Amino acid sequence: MSATLCIPDPRPSIAAALAPIMAAVLVGFLVIGAALPVLPLHVRGDLGFGPVMVGMVAGCQFAAALVARIWSGRAADRRGPKWAVLAGLAAAAAAGLLYLLSLSFPHRPGVSVAVLLAGRAVLGGAESFIITGATTWGLVRVGSHKAGSVIAWMGTAMFAAFAVGAPLGTMLYDAGGFGLVAIAAAAAPLATLLLIAPLQGAVPAHQGAPPVLSVLRRIWVPGFGAALSSVGFGAIGAFGSLLFADHHWTPVWLAFSSYAVALIVARLAFGHLPDRIGGARVALMFVFIESLGLATMWIATAAWQAAAGAALTGFGYSLVFPALGVEAVRRAPPESRGVAMGAYTACLDIALGVSGPALGALASRTGFSAVFLVSALVVLGAASVCLRLLRAAGGQRTQWR
Repeated sequence: MSATLCIPDPRPSIAAALAPIMAAVLVGFLVIGAALPVLPLHVRGDLGFGPVMVGMVAGCQFAAALVARIWSGRAADRRGPKWAVLAGLAAAAAAGLLYLLSLSFPHRPGVSVAVLLAGRAVLGGAESFIITGATTWGLVRVGSHKAGSVIAWMGTAMFAAFAVGAPLGTMLYDAGGFGLVAIAAAAAPLATLLLIAPLQGAVPAHQGAPPVLSVLRRIWVPGFGAALSSVGFGAIGAFGSLLFADHHWTPVWLAFSSYAVALIVARLAFGHLPDRIGGARVALMFVFIESLGLATMWIATAAWQAAAGAALTGFGYSLVFPALGVEAVRRAPPESRGVAMGAYTACLDIALGVSGPALGALASRTGFSAVFLVSALVVLGAASVCLRLLRAAGGQRTQWR
């Protein structure tokens, strides 16, 4: 009697190979996720500033991250991605301490918000080092031919942190005010340092790397599409809780959590598509879903409608960013993966840094609902970038293995 033996594949799955790095991203980004829904409430309610300052506080982090992107990418290429992640976590802990320091000036809101802006700036640099280092580390571990899956999995960990952090931050804010949020923001990155310290780092690949400008010229088109599509993320992050508060809908964190949960579900179900059928094609399909979600938030008259719109937005954006990331990574040389990822994600920071204050100015004149209509139109512009990428392929059928 004979039997056919099934020998398991000794190679770990992509998820297993990336799991330790994803855990670091998950815990590290709880710092940002916990603060997202409560920062607008703190700036507006506790400090007494208007929507423009809310937008500045929200956008300051992403503007600072923009400055740090190329720096973090070069650090990941030259000193190794693990070093970049560790440096980012240390800076994130410092940002939490600045949050706490900002509360030392209860009767001087101008000084308090200035220290808060400094904390947001430090956190922006920290976020850049963490996500750029983690994504570069993932590309080294599983290969650049799986770039879409790496970006999607790292983003899944990041938005899982946002989804958990939003209600957690609101709970901490209700229990102990912004001070309790600040303490948690300082403690979580330190715990993450202990988590990833035992992991083996990747060997730096800095020899023979092309100039930064050369890498930028190769990835700017998909990066521009990523910038346009990221405006929806910025709108929900900065103004989702204020839209709910303005309409007296509860809980105020529901919009962002709905967005994050839908994004995670979509990436778990469809995260493989960009690597299989092409980034530009997938991005084009999902841009329309994202725009529809933002338009739904614009016309929402009840909390469940706004939450459904936020979920559609997250579902759409879930694959737009990694799909265009596939187009960016495959245009960059292997020895400059860190710079390429830093430059690509810098496009997201440009969008969030500019759109935060701009949408805040719009909200102060027309109300919060209009923010989501304008965001829907901007996101729709990414479709033209996807079409350009498809035309550049010469109309040939593209297969990604």
